[in-house]
Amino acid sequence: QIAFMTLTLFPIRLFFAAFMMLLAWPFAFIASMGSDEQELEKPLSWWRKIVDILLKAIMRMMWLAGGFHWINVKGRRALPAEAAILTVAPHSSYFDAIPVTMTFASIVMKAESKDIPVWGTLIKYIRPVFVSRSDQDSRRKTVEEIKRRAQSDGKWPQIMIFPEGTCTNRSCLITFKPGAFIPGVPVQPVVLRYPNKLDTITWTWQGPGALEILWLTLCQFHNSVEIEFLPVYIPSEEERKNPVLYANNVRRVMAEALGVSVTDYTFEDCQLALAEGQLRLPSDTCLLEFAKLVRSLGLKPETLEDDLDKYAASAMKMKKEKVDLKEFSAYLEFPVSHTLESMFALFDENEDGIIDIREFVIALSVVCKPSKTLETIQLAFQLYQSENGTITEEDLAHILKTAMGVSQINVTHLFRAVDEEEKGEITYDDFYSFAELHPHFAEDYLYADQMGAESGLETSSLSAPNGICTDFSPENAEDKKKPLQKKLN
Repeated sequence: QIAFMTLTLFPIRLFFAAFMMLLAWPFAFIASMGSDEQELEKPLSWWRKIVDILLKAIMRMMWLAGGFHWINVKGRRALPAEAAILTVAPHSSYFDAIPVTMTFASIVMKAESKDIPVWGTLIKYIRPVFVSRSDQDSRRKTVEEIKRRAQSDGKWPQIMIFPEGTCTNRSCLITFKPGAFIPGVPVQPVVLRYPNKLDTITWTWQGPGALEILWLTLCQFHNSVEIEFLPVYIPSEEERKNPVLYANNVRRVMAEALGVSVTDYTFEDCQLALAEGQLRLPSDTCLLEFAKLVRSLGLKPETLEDDLDKYAASAMKMKKEKVDLKEFSAYLEFPVSHTLESMFALFDENEDGIIDIREFVIALSVVCKPSKTLETIQLAFQLYQSENGTITEEDLAHILKTAMGVSQINVTHLFRAVDEEEKGEITYDDFYSFAELHPHFAEDYLYADQMGAESGLETSSLSAPNGICTDFSPENAEDKKKPLQKKLN
């Protein structure tokens, strides 16, 4: 079928879809000229209403060219005055733009997107909220802009937000980001379904890339999509004050409508699990739990690298000194709490009430720079090295156990390979030179040794194909009640 469709219908569909997008461009360009915020907050003029209708028709023809012959819509879309924000999930593909083109609701987009030829003009037409990567304060400004529009009593178009913040394989709903819920206004949950026999829609970290997804989807004779508008969710007073609670409760309602489970892991957790560094995290790692606790403490992603530098500098002054919970609290400058106690327990290997602060710094470095293995190892060498700049095999074992978040690991094979002169100690330069010659050193010298070992490291599959690290998702609510896994026990 793919071979036949590639030679026949695929080029026709691709040409027609591209033609429809080009046809939409002049209308969007003219309608976007000279518009300012005051004008946008006024009701649409008669000619802009006509442009709206034309653009929606053109976009619908574009999706028709892609095999979406009909779009099944359930429920009633709320008016902007009833729900200023539409929360859409699950987010699994760029085909999720279908409800955007049907409603012309505003979306949150990267500022760079407006510079894309043709597509950027269409994006600007729907009056998005732009997020700038170069602006350190962009996250706060984005939330403030969403809040301003959401509290305008329907003067602005509705804002359509995908609160998962990334594409998943639709098998569960990951943690919702709180941005859509900070304004504390009613939201309308919208759920998407693609009930196709063959899934060519899903676009995640693993599996087909963007162009292959487009090719395979256009080679399907028919593609099904369902959009369901659920009843407007009006937050309680407690939810207005607590955006995280609000987000979790809306997620639960949407998961029930979809018939899927939820997971407390986030986009950042899956980035950590699937990071393409020399060290791949095993399935029994406790670093995902550690990453959740880091977020719970309030350590923000945008300041995490600065925090890491500060904690590393303090740890170097402390050298091998171990600390108790009270001292750990003072070190982090956070009060003792259940979250802090849980984090402390991850590193309390002997359950004697003291931990090695260097292990916390290494774990934080992995969470902060999941793909930069050698940077973490270099930092670890600085923390563990003796006065002559060397570490022992035992030190290397501590470093790699912490960096991988496991209870046991055999580094003898690796250490001997690095220590060619058999001095019983190595420098970071020795390790770096070895890693340059053997970029897959973990796979060759660590994971191979762990196969069948008691630590249970798995090298065959750390995540589901084309999916969102299902090995790291709790299967049921009982999993959340299990005690925290300690790094060493």
